[in-house]
Amino acid sequence: MKGIRPLNQLSKRCYAASRSGSLIDPLPVNPRKVPVKPVFQPQDVQVSKLPSGMLVASLENYSPTSKIGVFVKAGSRYETPDNVGLTHVLRLAGNLTTKGASAFKICRSVEAVGASLSITSSKEHMVYSAEFLRDDFHTVVEYLAHVITEPEFRPWEISDLTPRIKIDKALAKECPQIGVIEKLHEAAYKNALANSLYCPDFNEGNIKSEQLLSFVANNYTSGRMAIVGVGVKHSILRQLGEQYLHVRAGAGVPGAKAVYRGGELRVQSADGLVHALVASEAAPMGSAEANAFSLLQRALGAGPHVKRGANICSKLSQGIAKATTQPFDATAFSATYSDSGLFGIYTVSQYDAAAEVIRAGLAQVTAIAEGGLSAEDLARAKNQVKAEYLMSLEATEGFLEEMGAQLLTTGAISTPDAALQGIDAVTASDVANAAKKFVSGKKTMASTGHLINTPFVDEL
Repeated sequence: MKGIRPLNQLSKRCYAASRSGSLIDPLPVNPRKVPVKPVFQPQDVQVSKLPSGMLVASLENYSPTSKIGVFVKAGSRYETPDNVGLTHVLRLAGNLTTKGASAFKICRSVEAVGASLSITSSKEHMVYSAEFLRDDFHTVVEYLAHVITEPEFRPWEISDLTPRIKIDKALAKECPQIGVIEKLHEAAYKNALANSLYCPDFNEGNIKSEQLLSFVANNYTSGRMAIVGVGVKHSILRQLGEQYLHVRAGAGVPGAKAVYRGGELRVQSADGLVHALVASEAAPMGSAEANAFSLLQRALGAGPHVKRGANICSKLSQGIAKATTQPFDATAFSATYSDSGLFGIYTVSQYDAAAEVIRAGLAQVTAIAEGGLSAEDLARAKNQVKAEYLMSLEATEGFLEEMGAQLLTTGAISTPDAALQGIDAVTASDVANAAKKFVSGKKTMASTGHLINTPFVDEL
């Protein structure tokens, strides 16, 4: 038949184009089809400083996702009496239009790659963080940089934030602990750390675009910023500071040093439960004395360690249970900052038993100050502190926060081994001295509820 060639005339390329040697030899293994598992060498945390003065720290853990955070020394403590509450507005304004992208474009572009972008704040830091797939670094970082360095703060967009501010405050009021802690700081300090994380009622809707732009210009400088990343190469993370974060060089406007004064704030309400927090000045972050206060907190009891469990095994609970038969809750409170700290006793009780519960809780601290801490109690406290510290580092978010806080406070990052050695170095006498400092120190008290039977701070 025409058009069909005999089989012996077919081109050899039909069956032997990539074949050499005898047809009866076994086929060689194609190396391209054999998966080769990459060998990942464990990495240590790398820290460097850009020419602009910005600090960079990273840990390459070869995760398929990356998380980066930009920490700025621009928390509520840097507010002035003229713009108090500004950082609350700034925290909510992170998704608004910038000079490089509209609010809609930022939202759509970040969601399109499955990333997340969030902004949180504390009394010392503003934290801009993003989590994304490793291959989307440049896409996400571009919009993160827009949010940090190129905000416009359009007046009509800022005014639209007022309802969100009210919702935030309403949610905070539903948690009495937040209110008591905020009142404690307001009473304890004359300035700086006295500023609340939430915008006060009298300033709702009064924070203007000009104030926000001025605050960013004065505080968002290279000397006050640190970039921290987990699951990203250090060289790539440096590009964020060199290529994207174009901010003014220098240390910016210095913040006021926190001045502890002591005092009392009472919020009367119809609530039958009394929330009371009695504290005094403690140690700043990163000091050896701060470790002693951390152990003192765990020795007294820092909350239950079993889900939905009670705190009945703590010294506070056992001591207070001897003073009252009514239900209560008591935990030791500790907060550390770059230049100060607070330590105290937080109690929740029925209004008619508030005096007995508060005094019994303070008596437990006095007992430790007088040498009532056994070797077993100290060992248990050390185990709890070390376990909580190491467990917090296992989570990416906790590790990121720890690196960022250390980097901005000390300019370096201590290894977990060094932190554990610092905890082990604390002796029983160090914990007793921390308790003595609390007992003899000037007290601050914040309380809320039906306070008819709640003693004043000068009566304790």
